[in-house]
Amino acid sequence: MTRVVLDTNALMMPVELGVRTFDELDRLLGRGEYEALVPEAVLAELDSLSAGAGEEGVAASVGADLARRHEVVAHEAGYADDAVIEVATTHDCDYAVTNDGPLRSRLQDAAVPVICLRGRNKLDVTRP
Repeated sequence: MTRVVLDTNALMMPVELGVRTFDELDRLLGRGEYEALVPEAVLAELDSLSAGAGEEGVAASVGADLARRHEVVAHEAGYADDAVIEVATTHDCDYAVTNDGPLRSRLQDAAVPVICLRGRNKLDVTRP
């Protein structure tokens, strides 16, 4: 089964960018053909951001709800971006989902293919 690790902004895309993250993953990888992993630090970041007001707070709240529907995994890293890289490389992940430019570069340096936004509301794979 294909494994993907999701970053904070990937889980906030439905509200912030109008991207149906999991519908897009179904389109790219096949419905039921992948397992989504969420690092604990990503969920913690979403929970923290959801306490805020405005669109970011709503997006984080929706993201946290989405995250809890998938496997939340433990890791050693304390920072969400570091946790995404750690989980991607230690849990045999085939892809990482993020729209964060610096994280995308770090993942590609670690030879992890990245699924990110292409165009207005579609996700696509970027290979290292």
